[in-house]
Amino acid sequence: MCVLAGAGTGKTRAITHRIAYGVATGVYAPNRVMALTFTARAASELRTRLRVLGATGVAARTFHASALNQLNYFWPIVVGGGLPGVLDGKGRVLAQAAERIRLRIDTASLRDVAAEIEWRKVSELSIDDYERMLTPGPDGAPRRTPPGSLKPEQVVDLHRAYEALKDDRRQLDFEDVLLACAGMIEAEPSVAMHVREQYRFFVVDEYQDVSPLQQRLLDLWLGDRSDLCVVGDASQTIYSFAGASSRYLLEFARHYPDAGVVRLEQNYRSSAPIVETANRLMRDRPGALTLHALPSTPEPADDPRPLPDPALTGYRTDAEEAAAVADQLAECIRDGAKAQDLAVLYRVNAQAAPLEAALNAAGVAYQVRGGRRFFDLPEVRQAVMTLRAASLAATDEPLFQSVSDVLRSLGWTLEAPQTSGSVRERWESLNAIMGLVDDAPHGTTFRQFTDDLLARQAAQHEPAVAAVTLCTLHAAKGLEWDDVHIVGLGDGLVPIGYARTAEAVDEERRLLYVGITRARRRLSLSWAAHAAGPREPSRFLAELGIRTPHEQSAIAD
Repeated sequence: MCVLAGAGTGKTRAITHRIAYGVATGVYAPNRVMALTFTARAASELRTRLRVLGATGVAARTFHASALNQLNYFWPIVVGGGLPGVLDGKGRVLAQAAERIRLRIDTASLRDVAAEIEWRKVSELSIDDYERMLTPGPDGAPRRTPPGSLKPEQVVDLHRAYEALKDDRRQLDFEDVLLACAGMIEAEPSVAMHVREQYRFFVVDEYQDVSPLQQRLLDLWLGDRSDLCVVGDASQTIYSFAGASSRYLLEFARHYPDAGVVRLEQNYRSSAPIVETANRLMRDRPGALTLHALPSTPEPADDPRPLPDPALTGYRTDAEEAAAVADQLAECIRDGAKAQDLAVLYRVNAQAAPLEAALNAAGVAYQVRGGRRFFDLPEVRQAVMTLRAASLAATDEPLFQSVSDVLRSLGWTLEAPQTSGSVRERWESLNAIMGLVDDAPHGTTFRQFTDDLLARQAAQHEPAVAAVTLCTLHAAKGLEWDDVHIVGLGDGLVPIGYARTAEAVDEERRLLYVGITRARRRLSLSWAAHAAGPREPSRFLAELGIRTPHEQSAIAD
């Protein structure tokens, strides 16, 4: 069974009721059902819903948790001794591997290499395969670009040194857990028989995010059986960069010719104008579903505010945009909205800086989801300290020159680096500090500027009360709010500047779709025309058919 479920169509409700119905009618023994998903939070939600429905005993886990559970059981029997230790992360071992081969590498590049190792493994590529991808093809271009400023041979040598060091220390990383579990089932018929006897019925949520390695493991768990239900939405595939592929979802009926296919297209979450906006963005895209809105969206008793159409607003700078959004959020809360029902979404973590400053100034409590707060980022902490030290001995140079000189010494450049990953994120963080100069009142001295930075840094802590959510578009997946503001919709951010291929731009489109469909009742989109240089509005905005507030007012008049 393949359930193609659009945003807000109740897919989690559908699959949990399907499992619970199977248990209640005796089709499934609950201890023989494995429900798989991709995050611990999603697995916990599945277990909670199943428990409420009376389907206790169902294994609802991530792929990694299921594989680790099986390895812990079978390793002593098949291999002998305890399972090797599983690394919490790759960073420390990678750094030691770099020392072993005498490679000097910064922390940002180490994170990028770690991401490359994860991608290589979930894509089921050997190091030799990966090395060939870094080699220029007949057209003179490689199929994969080395991270940061590393040379291809340095990256390959680091991959090999990392694997050798892990083996020497008898350690596994998270991807090794999947590889080892798959290898054990393939190599040991007794293990395959035992696993397939234990689990007969499989359900996979968010199937558009499955990687080749996860699909291989799922096939091994299934064996020659077809007791499988998958649920997904190709329009919400936003992790292709990490190895996810929607082709398994889109080709499911071809792989299983007798499979049933159900399309869930009735959206129960969003107002009709929001649904129409999302449909326009994804019209004619491969695998896209056409959502249908409910005829009307009743106003809740505790939220008497009018229900407007989605709005698009342009601002001069990021700081002006942030200030306007903060004022709108403050007004919503004064009008009776709950802070936890409001969210601001953006493309990269560095965009949180002006938003946090503006929300602090407006007295609006907020929480940052899906990453460390801006002023807790290592590069930001370093920048603040360096700026402060420089300001104590500053001359009467213009503020822009004083701040830019310091940030240049830390790696900031006027032009953004044409790369992804931590190198780009570090630049975005430093550039966000540079952008705060534009927001400083005329005549602000360097010392006053750093005083303000320190005050903002001191004010940032996780609030203990209901708060507006700030998060990236990626971190917003699976969540929803009454009011959603999507900011920074300029080319270079959405789509991100390093999205140069058609495939990468399509992923950026899907990411914006995810953001739009998080909104239940109100959606506001905005962009800023200047950030260390001119910026054009996102190429996607022209497709949305949203009028600016000025145009809406003229029509109303």
